[in-house]
Amino acid sequence: MTTPGVSLVSSGVNPNNSENFSSGVILFVYIITFLIGIPANILAFYTFCCKVCHKPAPIDILLLNLTLSDILFLAFLPFKMKEAMDNQLWNLPLPLCPITEFMFFTTIYTSILFLTGISVERYLSVGHPTVYRKPGRTIYAMVTSVAFWILSVSHCSVVFVMHYSNTSNTANTSQARTKCYEDFSHKQLSVLLPVRLEMFLVLFCFPFIICCFCYISLIHILSMRPKISRRRRLHAIGLALGTLLVFTLCFGPYNVSHIYGFWWKISPPWRVKATLLSTFNACLDPIIFFLSSSDVRSKLMHCLESFRAGLHRHDLDNKPEGS
Repeated sequence: MTTPGVSLVSSGVNPNNSENFSSGVILFVYIITFLIGIPANILAFYTFCCKVCHKPAPIDILLLNLTLSDILFLAFLPFKMKEAMDNQLWNLPLPLCPITEFMFFTTIYTSILFLTGISVERYLSVGHPTVYRKPGRTIYAMVTSVAFWILSVSHCSVVFVMHYSNTSNTANTSQARTKCYEDFSHKQLSVLLPVRLEMFLVLFCFPFIICCFCYISLIHILSMRPKISRRRRLHAIGLALGTLLVFTLCFGPYNVSHIYGFWWKISPPWRVKATLLSTFNACLDPIIFFLSSSDVRSKLMHCLESFRAGLHRHDLDNKPEGS
């Protein structure tokens, strides 16, 4: 019998396509993402918290929420590391399975939505500066942030619906080796696949179109203004291309799997690979922070200078007397 969202795996069954994908590679990506993402996002979070507390601006509120999304993602990443270490088998307490998957997918879509909000802010700051400077826009940014979280959480709550549906058919898995949120019954797929298709359209496709429009328009506007310095123009182009690159490489394949699954009425086994690309987002977002905020750049330079000064003092303290 099959637990909803969790399939029992016997030692005599040949591994499926997702199991053939090297767990070592998955673990390596998780570790690299964690080691790079944690310090970078903590630095960004501290910077934006200071800005929002002293002089909040709409762009800072959006960047703060994007950072918070990445930190939540990284906080649950060790559970995914453990899963990869166990060859994609879920040997942790079973209730952690839906919670981990819920946070994993929710933060993917909150990142998409906040990246879209940032693109709109950047476009308005250059294309419509009068609208951008109107008072009260900070409140709009706060309301928008709450709406983004609610939109993502409400869609990704389907994870809990799938996991706890058909509980009367749930097998006793206390001693069983399991897989987390991968195999589904036909009844479950009839609910899950349309929701995934809607997530592709509402939470990926529409935001991607908005991002493309905002950044292409931004580049066009800057190119038509010769008084703008070449450095600022290249800075804006780098921000635009970086964001669109994150959308395409990190979020594109995973969301395309929703269309594939809806068309073929299955949950694609290669979703593991596609989702793995989304993991890199937590490493790439700090680059967007660096390009978007001069405060993050100054904080980073200050940290580097402090680290360099600390090393210099350490060398002086260990230097032999009289040398």
